[in-house]
Amino acid sequence: MRVTFVGLGAIGWPMAMHLAQRHELTVYNRTTARATDFARRYPARVADTPRQAADGSDVVVTCLPTSREVEALLDGANGLLAGLRRGAMLLDCTSGDPASSRRIAGRLAEKGIAFADAPVSGGTNGAEAGTLTVMVGADESTFQRAVPILQAFGQRIQHMGPVGTGHAMKAVNNALLAANILAVGEGLAALVKAGVPARTAVDVLNASSGRSFVSESLVPERVLTGAWPRTFRLALLDKDVAIACDLLKDTGVAGDIIATSGKLLAEVRAALGEEADYLEAIRWIERRAAVEIRG
Repeated sequence: MRVTFVGLGAIGWPMAMHLAQRHELTVYNRTTARATDFARRYPARVADTPRQAADGSDVVVTCLPTSREVEALLDGANGLLAGLRRGAMLLDCTSGDPASSRRIAGRLAEKGIAFADAPVSGGTNGAEAGTLTVMVGADESTFQRAVPILQAFGQRIQHMGPVGTGHAMKAVNNALLAANILAVGEGLAALVKAGVPARTAVDVLNASSGRSFVSESLVPERVLTGAWPRTFRLALLDKDVAIACDLLKDTGVAGDIIATSGKLLAEVRAALGEEADYLEAIRWIERRAAVEIRG
């Protein structure tokens, strides 16, 4: 198929790489040099504008920081809407918000273009391995059309419900991730200060009922070792928690725990800056507690 990929960030690049191996690919990135670099390594055409990127494509896949950037690409003489043809499909893999997804879907439907929100989970490692989990919000026929494209980089492709439910699921998932990071960091800091070796604390935790992805994978690989690679910006996690908080309000669910996590995460973001990695929230906890959680 003729596929366009928009947004060659840390996770978008390997997703596009897998698509290039299966489909006729066009890439567009706000920083043109990055798209040019991609095309040097993989079979792909570089587009100069969103309109040029969408022109003639069966499917456009977007993977951008927020829904705001996706909407901004739609309009204007060189926007995606000017290039998308009737019968095409837009798959938004951005970690966006449900309300924006529904708004975008409505605008595209007026022009006969299908839409699905299809955010992913699994990080850069999952994107490189092609094993991402993809959470899809769409009508059934659009979901079925999307599956062959999403299979290029996704291992579990789950239809969540109508448009917006994919982004709702991703926001809640990331809010729970944030809550886990903060809670595990606080608990381990207290245990180390109480005299429990960090490695022992983590090993026992992971053999007990309080274990999680954070304690089983992230803490052993990155906190105990003192390695702090930048894989996902804390600012984006903060954005996702805010989306989850809005979802809880909209559905009438009391969100005390997630709201508290969001408040703390906003403090971490203000303290560490816009480029900090999401797991550096534990470094922030360490500094406040005057302790290091190391193996």
